[in-house]
Amino acid sequence: MAGIYIHIPFCKQACYYCNFHFSTLLSYKEKLVAAIAKELFLRKESLAGQTIDSIYFGGGTPSLLSEKEFYIIYEAIVENYAISALKEFTFEANPDDLSDTFLNWLKHTPVDRLSIGIQSFEDAHLKFMNRAHTAKEAYESVQKAKQIGINRISIDLIYGIPGMEMQTWESNLANAFSLEIDHLSSYCLTLEPNTVFGKLAKKDKMILPLEENSSSQFERLQNLSEAAGFVQYEISNFGKPNAFALHNTNYWKNESYLGVGPGAHSFFPGQRMWNISNNQQYILSIEKNELPLETENLSIADQFNEYVMTGLRTMWGIDLALIEKRFGIEKSTQLKKDLAKHIASGKLLAKENVMLLSKDGKFFADGIASDAFIVNP
Repeated sequence: MAGIYIHIPFCKQACYYCNFHFSTLLSYKEKLVAAIAKELFLRKESLAGQTIDSIYFGGGTPSLLSEKEFYIIYEAIVENYAISALKEFTFEANPDDLSDTFLNWLKHTPVDRLSIGIQSFEDAHLKFMNRAHTAKEAYESVQKAKQIGINRISIDLIYGIPGMEMQTWESNLANAFSLEIDHLSSYCLTLEPNTVFGKLAKKDKMILPLEENSSSQFERLQNLSEAAGFVQYEISNFGKPNAFALHNTNYWKNESYLGVGPGAHSFFPGQRMWNISNNQQYILSIEKNELPLETENLSIADQFNEYVMTGLRTMWGIDLALIEKRFGIEKSTQLKKDLAKHIASGKLLAKENVMLLSKDGKFFADGIASDAFIVNP
């Protein structure tokens, strides 16, 4: 199975924390949509012989697409890829775009899952992050989507916001769970170098909360989501049983996916690719039938490290039998030695030839993974 990711690189305004590729200049949106459709044709051999089980429209802000623009891209997918076994079609949207009219046409498309970028139910936080919607719009967008018949809904929330009290974070989670969504993605606010927040931090004009405060909010997220019937199937992702995000799960399990659009990344066994993060150059290249992408062939060490890193983030952990099959018994034996101290500390669990993080161990995922990496093979 494989997935297709479509990157829509447009936003109404720049969120101060966002490090994804986007533009607020919408005047050439029609040309870029045509280029995305053409790239889908140019790269159709990438997934030849493979069945597509997930499609994901992300960004940027896919909800800035018109109905016509959406169908130009969708029809290019239908014409060039095998999607008869499609199990999930996710569409990202911002609350302020989800009018009754928009939701009504979306309901009649093949989209069956909506991912809404709420980030917070607090107006002060939304203003601080330069989000385009209000807390009222955030809450009502989910209600309206459900009323119109879109029931597979995920929302995003951010914790670790400067000045956020635990009570406020608990209120955010209570609001989310009261909407009876089936999936939640929640991330700690980070300061990426080329963002507004990152630049402010460089000038010492922005300071994140102490790590212990963010860790406490993460722990509360774990406990309250579990009490609400969610499963933490990946460190930042929580789903009701049978509502895990298929597209992202395939990513964490190292399945193939094709990324289309400026800034989009692709992954195939042993190989990673990414498109140029410049809309105008992307359009010009595609118009000349040239693919504006770079390719990295992954070494055995890269593949091993990536499997360990992504596997440890999930509830499925890392399979020692799979490691032995793909990388050899020596790598499996060495991995056990490298991670033995984490098993002894209780941060890592060993169950039936599988290693996975304990609830407490999820706080230390990156450090534990790095202890197992192959360095300078």
